[in-house]
Amino acid sequence: MADITFNIAKGRVNGYAAQVGTGNAALILVPLEATGLEADSVLEDYDTLAALLAGASNEQTTMGRKTITAATVTPDDTSDSSQSDFADQTYTNATGNPIGAFLVCFDPDTTAGTDANIVPLTKHDFPATPDGTDLLVGVNGFFRAD
Repeated sequence: MADITFNIAKGRVNGYAAQVGTGNAALILVPLEATGLEADSVLEDYDTLAALLAGASNEQTTMGRKTITAATVTPDDTSDSSQSDFADQTYTNATGNPIGAFLVCFDPDTTAGTDANIVPLTKHDFPATPDGTDLLVGVNGFFRAD
């Protein structure tokens, strides 16, 4: 479950997730370095990935981003909610600076978009120090709307 949902995405995450795999839309998993990671109260106000990365938080570029082209949105009539999810992601032989969190972002067009077009959806605290082994990132049910 997300630690924060960005203000720009509140109420829309499941809608974005439902678009993944149609056309060129995808989710983008972005690792952020632990050093310089801004507080949740600051991060949630960014409206684009470009704006976020122009702040004090740094992308951990050694590991790189993951493009996710399959996501599910599952309504739960028993709990009157719905949940968005995608498969766990593996960073093979992960190296580089320590990780503090991962962002799940929405890119409406992976063929033509820039970071200014990518919408940050959720942030997931994930402290890890890449040491050359595989790093499994599982954000089981990355978003839930009640």
